[in-house]
Amino acid sequence: MSSRRSRQSTETSGITDNQINDLVSKLQQVLPEIRNRRSNKASASKVLQDTCNYIRNLHREVDDLSDRLSQLLATIDSDSPEAAIIRSLITE
Repeated sequence: MSSRRSRQSTETSGITDNQINDLVSKLQQVLPEIRNRRSNKASASKVLQDTCNYIRNLHREVDDLSDRLSQLLATIDSDSPEAAIIRSLITE
């Protein structure tokens, strides 16, 4: 029954099984965790789970870098050349 529902949902959304397989394959090629594995065989659910984990990790890294940048900006004189460089990098 669940495979029937799955098939119906993909049919109504206009996405074919081949398109899903192609997208999962592309994710496998992009994600470092999967790309570095010796076996290219991974279930679609595992690929999607790894994708979500990878995106969460990227968000954490962005948040960490943002915090570090804020701390750095707070410690330097706002009129210094370093502050000007940092501001120019942020606004570009």
